[in-house]
Amino acid sequence: MAPSSRKERAAEARASTSKPSPAPAPAPAVQVQRRPVGGGRWTSRRISFYASRAFFLLIILQIPLFRVPCRAGTCTTPIQVTSSQLVSNEIFPPSVVKALLFPGAIASNLTKSMTFPRWNDLFDIYNLTEAKTASAVIDLQRLEILAGSYFCAAGALVGVINPGRMTLFGTLLVIWGLVKEALFGKPVNSDPTQSVHVYPTILIALICAFLSITYNVKKTVRNSQSVSITKPLQSSAKSKLK
Repeated sequence: MAPSSRKERAAEARASTSKPSPAPAPAPAVQVQRRPVGGGRWTSRRISFYASRAFFLLIILQIPLFRVPCRAGTCTTPIQVTSSQLVSNEIFPPSVVKALLFPGAIASNLTKSMTFPRWNDLFDIYNLTEAKTASAVIDLQRLEILAGSYFCAAGALVGVINPGRMTLFGTLLVIWGLVKEALFGKPVNSDPTQSVHVYPTILIALICAFLSITYNVKKTVRNSQSVSITKPLQSSAKSKLK
């Protein structure tokens, strides 16, 4: 009986080794949740995008920001100040100046009389027909407002593609020119139409110009870290030379 029992045990051992081992249980699948880049958050780039567009609408639709005497009589927007200079100096063709004035003329006519302005009547509407013969002393007395209007108009157009600091610089120049006119200017003019006046909308323009600038926080942090690392190396090098 002993040999048969040994054979049975050997057969059982062979059968147990020939059976396939059970496959291990599959590991649970790891679900990766992807967060949308900047989705739902007011990042610096998004704020700059909307602020530059709002500043563009303020300038191109000629929302009154101030009231100052100019070659065209009285100007209330940077576009009007810039257009009076472009017409008087003949820097650009009249069609370019009319293209700058046309959106604001449409908005003004639609809000006042629900009419559409004519292209050929734009210079008559803004009193630019006699801007060439007007005295340049009026604008030379307010160089800050003139230069700021140039920067505001150019920055609004360029800011649609690439927002920058030009709009903020121009707005600050205009505000400084108005403050300078109020503090160090001549006595108040008796004619209210010829006096300098500031509208509250200029604060909206200043806020939009400030928010249109993008700030790269990561780049600033990297620059500060690199500066802090290089300073000990410079000091150690000097100590070795000593």
